Amino acid sequence: MARRDNSAPPASPVPDQAGRRKPGRAGLIIPFAIAGVVVVAWSGLWLYARGETARRIDQGAAALRDAGYDVAWSERSIGGYPFRLNAAFKDARVREPSGWAISAPTLEGQAFLHGLRTWVIATPAGLTFTRPLGGPVNVTGEVIHASLSHLDKPLPNLSFEGTKLAFAPEAGAQPFALTAADRVEFHLRPGPDDQAAVFFKVDAGKARLSGLFARIAGDKPISISWDSILSKVSAFKGRDWPGAVRAWTTAGGRMSVRQAGVTAGEAVLGAQGGTLGVGYDGRLSGSLDVTLREAPKALDAMAQTGAIRPEAAMAASAVALARQGSGDVASASITFQAGQTTLGPVAVGPAPRVY
Repeated sequence: MARRDNSAPPASPVPDQAGRRKPGRAGLIIPFAIAGVVVVAWSGLWLYARGETARRIDQGAAALRDAGYDVAWSERSIGGYPFRLNAAFKDARVREPSGWAISAPTLEGQAFLHGLRTWVIATPAGLTFTRPLGGPVNVTGEVIHASLSHLDKPLPNLSFEGTKLAFAPEAGAQPFALTAADRVEFHLRPGPDDQAAVFFKVDAGKARLSGLFARIAGDKPISISWDSILSKVSAFKGRDWPGAVRAWTTAGGRMSVRQAGVTAGEAVLGAQGGTLGVGYDGRLSGSLDVTLREAPKALDAMAQTGAIRPEAAMAASAVALARQGSGDVASASITFQAGQTTLGPVAVGPAPRVY
């Protein structure tokens, strides 16, 4: 007969109470202490960056004033803690000695603390730019902003963008060519060998009534594009706009046009290449290889608005018609030389004045 095993089951191991001790106060305090140190250090870094930003703004403004510029604002504040720097100016304005100026009731700049070489600038209440002879033009829109980067370089990157813009000359100012535009872009990109790319674009512009564009385009939109390369950009500096242009010209500065065009209704002027400069008389020099569509209509409108003489318009129209190929498109060269503009062999008027 089998014997019953009456032995008791083995006892469960008793947990080691010493290994389950509650964490001490140090274990609770250390994470908070580390967090506190990080907050204090970050706050100190932000305050230093804020002070440096204010100092550099003041230094830049003082340098411009010493060069003859009028730089002012009625109020300035710098905030954005903890991750950004937000600089806000009220009634900001910059006017260079020759009369070009820009002002804004509110100017806002923003940069992240980890990337202070890149700033985004906006004018939420619009801006006003002033022409030396034409006077001020108020600009409003859905978006008006710009970005500046590589501020540690002699020439920074600059991009401007405006959407749904409206242009309104102030009372007493001369008219402006456009009254509105769906989009305006401008980009300046420094490159190697003392060069910089310049790109400008206007989409769906609306011409001022009775102006040249309106006579050509009617109620149809106007588009403008310009893609070029500037040489000798380091020489472009001076006390004012004329002085900077003269210094650039003396150094051999030129603009190489890669592609450009103006579309006004059915009329189209396109440039596929050319080189431009500025003569010592302040007028444009150089030449462009262009194509023209509806050239007679555009030239007639220029004669009606007084941009060129009627007899010059007739002669230039004859040249365009003689060189017209398929699709009512003519090829020709526009030359700016000795203060005059010629289309092919025909002098059509003075060369555009740069300063």
